[in-house]
Amino acid sequence: MGEYAVLYALANLNGHQAYVLPQMQAELGKIFKISLPVIPQEVADSIKWKHYRLHNWMSPEYFNISGQYVKLFGTPYSWTFYHHIREEILREFTFHDNIKNETNLYLEQLKGPTVNVTYIGVHVRRGDYVDEMPKNRQGVVADKNYLQQAMDYFRLKYENPLFVVTSNGMDWCRENINNSLGDVYFAGNGQERSPARDFALLAHCNHTIMTIGSFGYWAAYLVGGETIYLTNFTLPDSPFLNIFKYTSVYLPEWIGIPADLSPLLEKQEKSM
Repeated sequence: MGEYAVLYALANLNGHQAYVLPQMQAELGKIFKISLPVIPQEVADSIKWKHYRLHNWMSPEYFNISGQYVKLFGTPYSWTFYHHIREEILREFTFHDNIKNETNLYLEQLKGPTVNVTYIGVHVRRGDYVDEMPKNRQGVVADKNYLQQAMDYFRLKYENPLFVVTSNGMDWCRENINNSLGDVYFAGNGQERSPARDFALLAHCNHTIMTIGSFGYWAAYLVGGETIYLTNFTLPDSPFLNIFKYTSVYLPEWIGIPADLSPLLEKQEKSM
């Protein structure tokens, strides 16, 4: 999604016609009503491209990308590339009707007879990040206290919040997310589902609690409501900060809750 949005925006800015490769069309086209034309793989393979690598924030030089046949590289998804055409990007990421109908029916069934429900999509990124963050990025993933703070924010603000949890670590979520109030639902009855179905569910909620990663970011961006995110999740000297800027990833109006870095700091002290 990030690559598509950035391609769309930069082509627009530079006066180029954008094309997507068949693989991107296959992945995104089964979920969204994207409009960019597809260039056949054999045609793409025959073209002598100018390779242009991007970092994950908008830079002045990206307003003047020269060349007749330009292929963009990198994994950008920052709002700084395309937020000025937000409505166009949202239109590109319109869900197919069958996905929209299935998701809305699921949410309707969750709320039952309760009225004036506010849906809060919760995405908990775990999986490989559980090891990747402390080992290679000097960072942490979201803990139970962060999720409790984020959920309590919405509980204080809305009369009938309903939290819909998706994750690639559902066992951890069921063990660590407090559901004593009965307002938390684990998607798929607590079993991990397909990423596409989870994403659609998050994107059809009213507000978002995300942890880290572009999956939660894009759900929040499509929702457009209030977003709470985990911030300051790496040590200040983390090499990850050479390629990651908090201000370029999270919109200014989103609400950041600082991560608890004490596990990393304690490990540092023990190694000294």
